[in-house]
Amino acid sequence: MVPFRKRPVVVVTRRLPGAVETRMRELFDTRLNIDDKPMSAADLAEAVASADVLVPTVTDSINASVLAQAGPNLRLIANFGNGVDNIDVQAALARGITVTNTPGVLTEDTADMTVALILAVSRRLAEGARILPEDEWTGWSPTWMLGRRITGKRLGIVGMGRIGQALARRAKAFGLSIHYHNRRRVDGRLEEELEATWWDSLDQMLARMDVVSVNCPHTPATYHLLSARRLKLMRPDAIVVNTARGEIIDENALARMIEAGELAGAGLDVFEHEPAVNPRLVRLARTGRVVLLPHMGSATQEGRVDMGEKVIVNIRTFMDGHRPPDRVLPSML
Repeated sequence: MVPFRKRPVVVVTRRLPGAVETRMRELFDTRLNIDDKPMSAADLAEAVASADVLVPTVTDSINASVLAQAGPNLRLIANFGNGVDNIDVQAALARGITVTNTPGVLTEDTADMTVALILAVSRRLAEGARILPEDEWTGWSPTWMLGRRITGKRLGIVGMGRIGQALARRAKAFGLSIHYHNRRRVDGRLEEELEATWWDSLDQMLARMDVVSVNCPHTPATYHLLSARRLKLMRPDAIVVNTARGEIIDENALARMIEAGELAGAGLDVFEHEPAVNPRLVRLARTGRVVLLPHMGSATQEGRVDMGEKVIVNIRTFMDGHRPPDRVLPSML
């Protein structure tokens, strides 16, 4: 194994909060992306060829082709992000490269945004916010801009990990009935605390929910988990919210069903082909039935700094010859 240099070369692919970049410069031989221009595949190949540590973000595709150009010194990919679907973890491990991520620090922020989207779609907030600047409001009316109450409704959470649990706590406070589907049933004490109902069948849960929130990671097994077939199981007055990954929902099927009145609406913070957004969803957003956000669920100043601090801890721990706290293994995917 090639030993680390005293000050390892750390290549950062995007701009990070100033405090994080400053600390990384103090600790490592850090190469920053001052222009914040997304790196091309050629740029990433050049980075992995020269780096001891690569710090990519969730928009950088670190696939097998890029990893094939890695130099002998690349030993760690410290992802600035919770998900690692942007990295071919198997290919990295086969080359002796450790992969880490930044779990946990985005939980509360993403859960907050999920609740915000549930409210925005149910209560037509984006549509209402547009009316005033465009000078279309003629005054209050008892039958105008009617949304739907969320208290007393059933929320189905797809993926009961950290974010799903944080969402459940918030949703319970809003008077929603908590239901969930997960690969494994959560601890009975947690179920009791959240008053949550577990469904081993996703199909059966979807058919009974008023709101469905996607909170599971994107893996080969969850690609289009909410397929056209599964979306058709849902009630026509139900809404879908996604703050996880766009690939988990069949976007064309979702748009088609909302257009046809087979679903009431959707709140989406992530998209299948980011940064491109399905034109059908954009058209639906203009009607108010869909609320679209530019992948900002975890975008808080505190959260980004916390992510950077986790990256630094992972790098320093690895440099010291220890297992980094947020190491990613294939069994976790």
